[in-house]
Amino acid sequence: MAPTENTAPETGEPEPDAASGLFDDTSENAELERTIGLAGGLTIGIGTMIGAGIFVFPGLAANRAGPAAALSFVIGGVIALLVALPASELATAMPRSGGGYFFVSRSLGTAAGAIVGLGLWLGLVFASAFYLVGLGHYASAALAELGLELPLNPVIPLAVVFAAGLTVASLFGTENTAKLQNYIVAGLLVILVVFLSYGGLDALGVFGRESVPGVFFSRGYLPVISTAGLVFTSYLGFAQVATVAGDIKNPSRSLPIAMVGSVIVVTILYVVTIFVATSAFGADHLGTLGETAIVEVAREFLGTPGAIAILVAGIFATISSANASILSASRTVYALSRDALLPDRASRINLRYGTPHIALLAAGGPILLLAATGQVAILAEVASFLHLIMYGLIAIAVIVLRRDQPSWYDPTYEMPGVPVLPGIAAVASFGLALAMQPGAIVIGVVVMAVSYGWYRYYANTVDLKGAFN
Repeated sequence: MAPTENTAPETGEPEPDAASGLFDDTSENAELERTIGLAGGLTIGIGTMIGAGIFVFPGLAANRAGPAAALSFVIGGVIALLVALPASELATAMPRSGGGYFFVSRSLGTAAGAIVGLGLWLGLVFASAFYLVGLGHYASAALAELGLELPLNPVIPLAVVFAAGLTVASLFGTENTAKLQNYIVAGLLVILVVFLSYGGLDALGVFGRESVPGVFFSRGYLPVISTAGLVFTSYLGFAQVATVAGDIKNPSRSLPIAMVGSVIVVTILYVVTIFVATSAFGADHLGTLGETAIVEVAREFLGTPGAIAILVAGIFATISSANASILSASRTVYALSRDALLPDRASRINLRYGTPHIALLAAGGPILLLAATGQVAILAEVASFLHLIMYGLIAIAVIVLRRDQPSWYDPTYEMPGVPVLPGIAAVASFGLALAMQPGAIVIGVVVMAVSYGWYRYYANTVDLKGAFN
């Protein structure tokens, strides 16, 4: 018979977890420590989004949409901003780990929550693997720049090694990973501001060099929409801030600022990056340069020192994205387990480090397997599809809660324009999901169907609607 709730040990002593090895100081009823401040929340959002959008996608997006890839990023940013508003309201009313899953399960019920929660977990796994494969490409390019030739392609081995390393680092406390995130993002922003300032001035003709002309919609109009679906993986970071809400200090203030602020900052950076990159090479040539296209753009502007700086920044950025995604995936598993949608062992907290170590392993293990495939585009698109479905349901959740006004729903931030704005956010999210490549849609629908099947098999007696305290 499926469990209806997780049960904590009756004694005052924490129950030892034999499966955890080193991590043997554990408890089922311990809470996550709130160790992440506003700066940490912003850097989780910015750090996750800045990686793919600037360092992996320019070449891939230009290959699909031409110079209009800049518009694809704008479309993604507008949808992300529309969703960040209802997500901010829900997060201040329900500042708990699990983010979108928690919001949907409490407002729309267990079935919808299970589909979103399990889909979010797997979506973050796909996204993390995508970031790590991008990291492998950058690390491989850095080795080549140093003149180091290896007997085999190091992209996948490096991706797998970093996946294991970041998972282990997260086991030793979110405060440590948040500090790592802060340093990485600060360094990234310095490098990017210098690079994009120079490149922007060059593209505008300030230095007397002609930019490469190009027809804006050179690939047509429809590829702009499908490319927006591809690059939407770049905008998952703001939702990951909500996913780690249980770790954030002063959530009523920090969550809305971190989510909305991170979307605005990175959208500006993405559009400027595509403008600079297509002005330097033209979309056709840029599209042939693959995942490390932006390195060649930097080389064109600033020579070898510029290329090395962007390689270093790309490594930091993809580490940052993967680090935040692994953290968020583990918190989703933790939340699912606390709600009895997954076995209760996954919600154990290591008392020494304050982290859900089993949930982290449940996130890190599948990431290792997917990173080993090396498939970049499909990983990104499946992650986008699953998140877009969740975003649409988040927007619907605000409409439902505002209509029903349950006694427990008391957000400290209320988004404007309800129900019109969240309605637009829902339609835009679902529409963009359906405009993606057929393969990503099929895999995403299969994941959702399996998630619903798991709910029917394992947790069909669990009732989460309104269960918030």
